[in-house]
Amino acid sequence: MSEDLWGEVRQRVHVVRHADGQIEVCRSDDPRLPGGGSEEAELLASLPPLYPEWLGDRSFSLVHGVRFPYIAGEMATGIASAAMVVAMGRASMLGFFGAAGLDLAVVERGLDEIARGLYDAPWGANLIHSPNEPELESAVTDLFLQRGVRRVSASAFMALTPNVVRYACRGLRELPDGSVERANFLFAKVSRPEVARAFMSPPPAAVLRELVRRQQVTEEEARLAAHLPLAEDVTVESDSGGHTDNRPLGALLPLIAALRDELTAQYDYPRPIRIGAAGGLGTPAAVAAAFALGSAYVMTGSVNQATVEAGTAQACKELLCQAQLTDVIMAPAADMFELGVKVQVLRRGTLFGPRAARLYEVYRTCDSIAAIPAPLRAALEADIFRASLDTIWAETRDYWSRRDPREVQRAEEEPKHQLALICRWYLGHASRWALAGTSDRRTDFQIWCGPAMGAFNSWVKGSFLEPLHSRGVVQIALNLLEGAAVITRAHQLRSYGVAVPPSGFAFRPRRLV
Repeated sequence: MSEDLWGEVRQRVHVVRHADGQIEVCRSDDPRLPGGGSEEAELLASLPPLYPEWLGDRSFSLVHGVRFPYIAGEMATGIASAAMVVAMGRASMLGFFGAAGLDLAVVERGLDEIARGLYDAPWGANLIHSPNEPELESAVTDLFLQRGVRRVSASAFMALTPNVVRYACRGLRELPDGSVERANFLFAKVSRPEVARAFMSPPPAAVLRELVRRQQVTEEEARLAAHLPLAEDVTVESDSGGHTDNRPLGALLPLIAALRDELTAQYDYPRPIRIGAAGGLGTPAAVAAAFALGSAYVMTGSVNQATVEAGTAQACKELLCQAQLTDVIMAPAADMFELGVKVQVLRRGTLFGPRAARLYEVYRTCDSIAAIPAPLRAALEADIFRASLDTIWAETRDYWSRRDPREVQRAEEEPKHQLALICRWYLGHASRWALAGTSDRRTDFQIWCGPAMGAFNSWVKGSFLEPLHSRGVVQIALNLLEGAAVITRAHQLRSYGVAVPPSGFAFRPRRLV
């Protein structure tokens, strides 16, 4: 074959079998096509143009008013920054603002910046499950409703809370043709079938009744919600940065899709639930595989941290640009420390993972700060806290006295909880040190990261996307989608008998914006 037509995704191509049995790809103007010359040839297939826009479920783009089935996900504490969301929106893709872990005033400023930058373009924000701070979760939900945030990605939920239910139900209305229109779109990020089931089922009747009693939804909204899934966009999160169950996408997504089909039949939903894919998506091949599994859309996370728009420090981004596939480790999560929940973080260039694990072991084996053996306490104060535990507790007590005095009261009554709070002091500060690039705490940076980052770095090595200054979130998104389209075309042609060489499945980064 003289030309790499398997990579020509924007034109119609034809698969023909020549008289000698050779199978080849031809353009429409090739004289060797049947009827174009004296040579006998059999037309096996005609493949129309293939565009990145067509890789996912078309209803995703139609419902959400975007061009591409692609989302820049909600990396917490503003790493998925307002600037990132604006850049994605201007490129006709969705971005979710990383509101988790931010003070309410900071979230509000981020929403203002996005609203100014995008006007009517679609975008969203993150609502993270906050079992230790339910009032904060409720306040963020209130803010989203007050400010008209029409798309919210709910993450880290292990069970439904009234907040996600009232957000999804608010503004439901029945149209003259009997269909139901949503004002708010809830995206549910899930990695477990039982959680997926809850989000893909109608809201629990008891929760709806309570919300009506509190006048947080109307009786009409509750009536309509009882016949719809809570979320019509469900993002299957596999092996990702941050909160993750480390599940492989190839095993998890088909399971959730089958559950979706079961629930759709059980409740006779009037329209389908879209299943998206997240986690491990750092190369065009991974994105193509997600779409081949039936994903309606894809959501990226780790790779967006090492972009010019990411709201984290330059030093943090530089470490991410050096990461390899195996440079990740699981560590205790600050927000769910006492539950034993873990997050996936960068291991290369930082000692946060081992130090956080050491603190959790102390919490697991000691019932109080006083119960920590003296040599171990001295080591913790010198190596991790860099201050006495008495000083750390005084700072922690002051913080919670302002934020939630009940935490201080509980700590005074339960020494084990006091120990947990000082351990969480380190975990919480470690992420802030990374965001700020605090130089004397570089070895304590907590950087959420999945293996996709290492795969991405390997893919872009030697290309224009290798340097950090060239890594724009839109440029990355378009390259991943373009590459996925090329790989999908190569697979199509191979399924018709074309001997596509390995290079047909190897897309190199191109300047697309």
